[in-house]
Amino acid sequence: MTDDADTQPDPTAHWSFETKQVHAGQRPDATTHARALPIYQTTSYTFDDTAHAAALFGLEVPGNIYTRIGNPTTDVVEQRIAALEGGVAALFLASGQAAGTFAILNLAGTGDHIVSSPRLFGSTYNLFHYTLARLGISVTFVDPDDPESWQAAIRPNTKALFAETISNPKSDVLDTPRVAAVAHENGVPLVVDNTIATPYLIQPITQGADIVVHSATKYLGGHGTAIAGVIVDGGTFDWTQGRFPGFTAPDPSYHGIVYADMPAPFVTKARLQLLRDMGSAASPFNAFLVAQGLETLSLRIERHVANAQRVAEYLAGHDGVLSVNYAGLPSSPWHERAKRLAPKGTGAVLAFELAGGIEAGKAFVNALRLHSHVANIGDVRSLVIHPASTTHGQLSPEEQLSCGVSPGLVRLSVGIEGIDDILADLELGFAASRKCGDVTMAGAVIGATTAHRPPEAQASDGLRAEAIT
Repeated sequence: MTDDADTQPDPTAHWSFETKQVHAGQRPDATTHARALPIYQTTSYTFDDTAHAAALFGLEVPGNIYTRIGNPTTDVVEQRIAALEGGVAALFLASGQAAGTFAILNLAGTGDHIVSSPRLFGSTYNLFHYTLARLGISVTFVDPDDPESWQAAIRPNTKALFAETISNPKSDVLDTPRVAAVAHENGVPLVVDNTIATPYLIQPITQGADIVVHSATKYLGGHGTAIAGVIVDGGTFDWTQGRFPGFTAPDPSYHGIVYADMPAPFVTKARLQLLRDMGSAASPFNAFLVAQGLETLSLRIERHVANAQRVAEYLAGHDGVLSVNYAGLPSSPWHERAKRLAPKGTGAVLAFELAGGIEAGKAFVNALRLHSHVANIGDVRSLVIHPASTTHGQLSPEEQLSCGVSPGLVRLSVGIEGIDDILADLELGFAASRKCGDVTMAGAVIGATTAHRPPEAQASDGLRAEAIT
């Protein structure tokens, strides 16, 4: 690197995704010339003098003050994820749950309203259904596949539309451009959770989303070693339309600054207000671990998707399975949409309904040996869980169905192991689940109603089920 490096144009915008995931946001350390990303395991940073300290606190010059607000290691990860998502800035946080919560609280307060898909990760559903209500924020859940239902739910106090690009665990694909159009016609942003898709499969900002959140614990980190989350500011939304006074009125808690006048207003406001006051800061070490995961993101996702497609096809042809939720299958109601919006694949989280119901689901999970029974997704290892009794267990049966969780549903997060080993392990589960009922007899019915029917018939069944739930 030359001394003129800092004055040269940033080449990041012209790099491929695969190059950005390795290099974006980082140059060799100027002092030590370390090539790998250093872990700045420090709470605070020295000031040159009192004038320098005052300038930093006044946002007059860039720099570090305290690791709760920013850290050189997390800064690299923020820049890298923003580059991969096509955003203008990012905020790295202690968990994906913190990212989703901050994204909403940055927009809405007491008396405000959110419109959301109900097909959400269990903790997100609980946040929206219960915790936000205690804060005076109401949430209306709508059919995410019906643009008219989004439009009908919007009120004068609506502050955002929210959905997952690929839902957990139902694996449906959001029609992001259509939902974004509804949001923008009404002067509100579309906030999406892109955890399952990752920016390698879907870049929601290019499809109209304004704010993107991730549980970086999952595929971005990819190895089950770090809890983290991130918010990405698309830089596309006009905050001066009048619906968001928090962005246009001076902030009395921070020198009267107006966030709409600053670069990356959404992330800047979230950092200086919410992160400062609520303290959900990620550790520099966890940021380093996520950076390590990002470097191989495209390679891992390609293998994840290839394995998941094989698993989904295997399950669709198995007479112990009532239905398979995976948009990569032609039988999925979201298959055509997936080909248009996620042409590289629909992720590696899938779910299937076992003949035999809840007891069969539990027996299946308990019999597996290669799959890890954990409350996580996005690991290089294959993972399994029974959502109705765990991740969505706090919800009523009706709420579970609205989230796409039925009693016999089993969720798989397909890893990068050898596909033959994965399939052999699943056979152990089916052998155990057969003891919970006469699956062979049930297979006669299954064969007439599920995987062996024409794809268009299965798609019709899926749409009818959606209408019921």
